Amino acid sequence: MSAPLPDAGRNWVDARAPEGLKPWLKLGRFDRPIGIWLLLLPGWQGIALALSQNHRMPGLYELWLFVGFAIGACLMRAAGCAFNDIVDRDIDLKVARTAARPVASGRITVRQAWRFVIGCSLVSLMVLVSLNLTAVLLGVGSLALVAAYPFMKRITWWPQAWLGLTFNWGALMGYAAATGALSFLVWADGQSKVMTGEWLTFGVAPGVNGELTIAAVLLWVGGVFWTLGYDTIYALQDIEDDAMVGVKSSARRLGKGVKTGVAAFYALAVACALAAGALAGLSLLFFLGCGVYAGHLAWQVRALKPEDGALALKLFKSNREAGLILLAAIGLGAVSLPF
Repeated sequence: MSAPLPDAGRNWVDARAPEGLKPWLKLGRFDRPIGIWLLLLPGWQGIALALSQNHRMPGLYELWLFVGFAIGACLMRAAGCAFNDIVDRDIDLKVARTAARPVASGRITVRQAWRFVIGCSLVSLMVLVSLNLTAVLLGVGSLALVAAYPFMKRITWWPQAWLGLTFNWGALMGYAAATGALSFLVWADGQSKVMTGEWLTFGVAPGVNGELTIAAVLLWVGGVFWTLGYDTIYALQDIEDDAMVGVKSSARRLGKGVKTGVAAFYALAVACALAAGALAGLSLLFFLGCGVYAGHLAWQVRALKPEDGALALKLFKSNREAGLILLAAIGLGAVSLPF
């Protein structure tokens, strides 16, 4: 039998998945979808920022972006987790929360895990090449961040910061993807074939490659601080085991000042989000939504008890709601109030 992992809680994999599939689904962390949300939401926020900044309603291409980014987040998070388990298999055996992971426990071999990584990556590549050139290049560039992440806990006290750089890269990709068009099929006048009947095959017309602005970069930087905050909370679960095996983390580095540190990270996350919205020219509704976002993060800090691992996990998971609040705020930023 495949026992539930300690931080998975009640989930569909343990309740309903066929026994033979459970190790594979757990290898990709499909029993813990919160990670998919936290990887996906920055990408959706980047798409929404581009649309709101330019006062555009989503068309078929933009709808595909939302779907494609969801598929990519599921698969690349699965590939990243499997790669992390390959690298960390010896450490995982020494930490109570991770000892039952499929590779560490021997239910999946290292060779099998590599095949899983490659398979997920190839399907993700099919999604990536449907984007414009700038987004494709950003996607390729993210591989260096993903590959380096598992080693960060060995060389720096701030692996959570590196995770922030990686997990929020989708904000840049989403913005770039939504400011351009398909890289391999472009309508001759920028309109859809259905509307014009004109069709340019295998070409890239001017202005369709996508772009990045300071607003998009600030959204990404804000996401980095957001991740640094919530992953520091997450690391509180392992702080004793990490100390025993010599694994570094922001939670260990901050020590008794962890609550103050998380508050500072979240404050910077909100400040960057506000600056991004201001530079993008978003409406008052965005700033009101950002107030709700700030309130949610403040609630996390106030509720945090560093010695309570179960509470830390609950607060960490609540960041799905925090990310959705910011996404909604960005979307509402395109709506002008009548006063």
